[in-house]
Parts: sequence; structure tokens; C-alpha cells
Amino acid sequence: MDPNKVDEASGKMSGDGDMASVMGFSGFGKKARTFDLDAIFEQTRRTAIERSQHVLDERQKNSQMEEEGESSKSFKSSVHAQRDKAAAATSRKQESESSSDSDSDSDSDSDSELIGPPLPPQHAAQDDDDDECLRLTRPPGYTGSTAHSDEDDDEGEAQDDDDDNPVKKIPDTHEITLQHGTKTVSALGLDPSGARLVTGGYDYDVRFWDFAGMDQALQAFRSLQPCECHQIKSLQYSITGDVILVVSGNAQAKVLDRDGFNVMECIKGDQYIVDMANTKGHTAMLNSGCWHPKIKEEFMTCSNDGTVRTWDLSSEKKHKSVFKPRSFQGKKVIPTCCTYSRDGKLIAAGCQDGTIQIWDRNLSVHTKFHCRQAHIPGSDTSCLSFSYDGMTLASRGGDDTLKMWDIRNFRNPVNVATGLTNYFAMTDCCFSPDDKLLVTGTSVKKDEGNGKLVFFDRASFQRVYEIEVTKASVVRCLWHPKLNQIMAGTGNGLAKVYYDPVKSHRGAKLCVVKSKRKEKHAETLTQDYIITPHALPMFREARQRSTRKQLEKDRLDPKKSHKPEPPVSGPGRGGRVAAHGGTLSSFIVKNIALDKTDDSNPRQAILRHAKEALDNPYWVAPAYKQTQPEPVFAEESEEDEEADKEPEWKKRKI
Repeated sequence: MDPNKVDEASGKMSGDGDMASVMGFSGFGKKARTFDLDAIFEQTRRTAIERSQHVLDERQKNSQMEEEGESSKSFKSSVHAQRDKAAAATSRKQESESSSDSDSDSDSDSDSELIGPPLPPQHAAQDDDDDECLRLTRPPGYTGSTAHSDEDDDEGEAQDDDDDNPVKKIPDTHEITLQHGTKTVSALGLDPSGARLVTGGYDYDVRFWDFAGMDQALQAFRSLQPCECHQIKSLQYSITGDVILVVSGNAQAKVLDRDGFNVMECIKGDQYIVDMANTKGHTAMLNSGCWHPKIKEEFMTCSNDGTVRTWDLSSEKKHKSVFKPRSFQGKKVIPTCCTYSRDGKLIAAGCQDGTIQIWDRNLSVHTKFHCRQAHIPGSDTSCLSFSYDGMTLASRGGDDTLKMWDIRNFRNPVNVATGLTNYFAMTDCCFSPDDKLLVTGTSVKKDEGNGKLVFFDRASFQRVYEIEVTKASVVRCLWHPKLNQIMAGTGNGLAKVYYDPVKSHRGAKLCVVKSKRKEKHAETLTQDYIITPHALPMFREARQRSTRKQLEKDRLDPKKSHKPEPPVSGPGRGGRVAAHGGTLSSFIVKNIALDKTDDSNPRQAILRHAKEALDNPYWVAPAYKQTQPEPVFAEESEEDEEADKEPEWKKRKI
């Protein structure tokens, strides 16, 4: 061995030892792996050429097989042969590359760590070759999976038909019934996530339903009467779902939180002011209300006072703006329903004279769109609903019609459907989530048929589907876009939820799978016994049937038959004076109880000092000696003397 190399190695080791002692760790001196970049590039170029040549050979073979029309068996054998060939070629490449790598790395240590750029991907080339072999096109004579392909095609065609036909998307295969009460369910509201449903009715109740918390018993978790004895007309969650707008038959709308606690109550206006724009709130019964679709603090209400008002959740003392519908003659008109457009820029109101009036939200003076004869005058327009694209407006009239309008050409309706009976001033209409269907409910008289949910195609406006709900009118309807479930409120106090196990999500599907909770049976006695010792018969005194026997018993009782004390005579008052004795306490009691009041005539008591005061004046008389007249006292007559001598009780009697 060369001594220079030995010295160099020993010096290096000593230097590493010093460095390890200073730095606290070792591992220095390992040689970095070196690479010949020219050899790597040359190997990569060769691999690319071989791979491209391999792909060309496969394509030529495939074309020959297509021309000859060989069977599937020969095709499979050729594929396996190609795979074997590709594997053999890849193994030869790996051996040659490993030999080149071993040549290039011969000068490096066998146990050294790999440091530097990664090697060319030999294994990736093999995977790519396999994938290319597997992705070969099937020949015309190949019939390996013909049946499967036909089934797939049929399924695809059926799926295309479902996509094209909106009726197939209606979720009506299953339903649940929520018992709100016995009177009309006049309001429905679902939060944006679809977790909670709130119902209101003519029985003044507002009930909260939680789909995730309910079981098959389908019981509401809370019921309250926020507006006391006023019918609930509209309920709606805000866009964030944290508060609920409650519109009832009084003049003040309320805002509740998710648990039913009061957040805000609108102020009531002054009913003696003529101009409704100068009052701070509504002065008559409310008809409808809704939240702004973009601004979570703003909501709108309309009332019988002839105004549509917008409110801010932060200022309950005054409305935000006022819109006043007017007839053709400029007179006040009562709005029966109101709504925002989907972008929140327009405000629409349906009025009692049959008109539909639309304002720009920021310009409350003049209407932007105005249809004079949308419905028959005198019939209450019960609902207005904008489509999801914002171009179409649907109106449900009290004249038994459903009309669709294009707000860009608002003079004439696009489509009209008649014969839809409507007995309620809050009958709904709404668009399906895909905007292809329009839904509304129909009313019936008692025991004269079933109320229905009627579906219309938006394009052709043909009645494409019906759902018979119950033997009562269908007042409210909702089609939630996230849940894909339809809610309906009826005239006999029910809230129906229609869903499809495949097409719907969450909502009613959460509660129907939960079994009813078993009631906790507490150990209770059938009859409560309260036992006290003196209530037992052996301790109870018999009821006296006559007073004579009771008096005889009282005479034998030493306490009840005790002779009363004689009245106090001599000194003392208000009680007995202690007996005479030599003790200090008896002496004190005897002196305290002494009656020292003077019962003599006060006039005589004063006059007996008159002579002494006259003869020897000391206090007052000397000061007034110069000016004081001589006092003269009237002589007392005999009658006065006799009267003074009379006892006190005779004087009082007189």
C-alpha cells in the first residue's frame, strides 16, 4: 500500500474525529456517487428509439390482424406473446443498464449512500409497454363482451331518457306525514341546508321539526305561539338559516331564532296618519313576507294598509323603505303577496285589483314593470315566484289560474293554466330545482275530493303529472333544491313530505330509518298512599253529633271550666298586680303597674294655682307688668259644678 495514501486516510480520519467531537455527530467522509451524464443521455435516447419501434411493430401487427379477421383466440395469444416479448426486451434493457451502472459505479464504495439526481426510469418503461399492450383496439370479429356492451348501451339510453324527461325526476315514491294540528297549515319554511322544517297554521301554532333528531314517531321538538291569537300566514328562514321571519294576522312581523326565541319585532305605525310613507310601520293586518335572497339582514312585508315595506334586522324602530301600489286611477291598492327576484334587485307585489307591480329595489316611487290585468280584479293573487334563471315570473291567482310571465315582455302572459281551484289567499306555486317544472296546489271543499299537487312543464305548460295528497286542500308547497324533496301543507292540519330514496338526499330519509324510542317505564304505584300517624283511625277523634255532650265534657275539663279572673280593683291597670312580697321584682312590678293618672277636673287643677300666681307672680307676669290687663275669670255656676261631679260614662251617654 502506498504510504502517502495511508497518511492521507489517517489525517482524514483524525480530522473527522475532531469534527465529530466539535459538532456532536459523525458520518463525514462518505463519497458522493458520481454519474456520467453523457452515458445517461445516450441510454435514454436508445430506450426511446426501441420503445417507438416496439409501438410501430404492434400497430402493424394489429392492422394485419384486422385485415385477416382472425378470431379472438388468436388475438389473445398474440397479446400474450407481445407481453412476453416486451417483458424480455425490458429485462435485457435492465441487464444492460445495470451493467453500465455497475461499470460507472465501480470506483464508488459499495456501502455509500445514493446522493444526486434519480436514475432513468426503467420500470416506468415496462409499465408503459404493458399499458399500451392492454389498450389495443378490439378487432371486428371479437365478441368477448358483446352482452355487456349492449346492457351498458341500454342503461345509457335509459339514463339519457331520465335526463331528458323532467317528470322522472319528481321524488314521489315515498312520503311521510307530519301532524301539525287539526286546522289549516298555512305556512311552511325550510332552512337552506334542509335540516329543519317549520310549520304554521290557523291554530296560531308554530312547530319546529328536526329531520336528524326525529324518529319514526315524527314528533315536533318544539311548539309555540309567537303571535298569540293571530293566524300564521308566512314563515321563511333567512339565507343563512339562523333566523325565521314570522308573518301573522297582526300588523307587526316578528323574527325568531332557530330555537323559537324572539329576536326582533317590527314597530307598529300610526293609523291616524294619512300618508303611509310617514309612518314607521304597518298599521293593518299583514298578508305576506320574505327575506332578501342576497342580504341576510333585510326582509320585506306587505299589508292591508296598502304598502310594501322593507326592514333591516338591526333597526326595528323604523322601516327601511316603502313601496305604495296604485291602481290605474292612482288610488291605494292592497298587496296580497310579495317577493324578491332571484338577484334581489326587483320587488314584485300581487294586488287585490288583479295587477302585478314590480319595482326596482332602489327606486320606490314608480314601478319598473306593471301589468294592469294580470288576474281578475277582486281576486286575491296568492303567490308570485321567480324562476331560478330570473327571467320568468309565475303567478297563482285567486281566479283559479296559474300564469307564467316573461318580465322582459310583461304585457301578456307566456302561458296560462285554468281550472286550478283556489280557496286560500296563500296558495303556493314554485319551480323545480332544474327550472323545467312548475308546481302548485289545488283546493277542494270538504268531502268533495282530494287536493292535488299539479306539475306543469315550463316549456309547453302541459299538465304532466299529479299527486293526490289528501282529502283536503293543498295550500303550501315547497321543492327544496338541496334535498330534492317536496313539502306540502294541507287544509286538515297535515304537512306531507315526498321523497325518493335514490334521487333525494337526507331530510325525510334520516328519520324514517330510525325506530321509535322505547318509553322509559318508571316504577309507579297505582294509588298513592300518604300515611301520617295521627291520620289513622285509632288516633282520630270521633265527630260530635250534639253540642250538649261537648258542653258536658268541657265542664269536666279543668282548663276549659276555669272560673274567670275577677276585674282588677285598686292600684294597677291592664292586668293583675303581682302579690305583695319582699322581693325586688315584686316591688318593681307593683310600682310599674300603679295607675297614677289624675282623674280630677283639669280646670280646677289649673285654677287652684291662680291665687298663688296672682299674689306672687314669678314667670310670665313680671315681663308684661306694664301692659298686661288684669285677668278676670268667669265665675263657675252651680250647673257647671254639678256637671263636673257627674261620672264620665253619663257624660258620654249624653
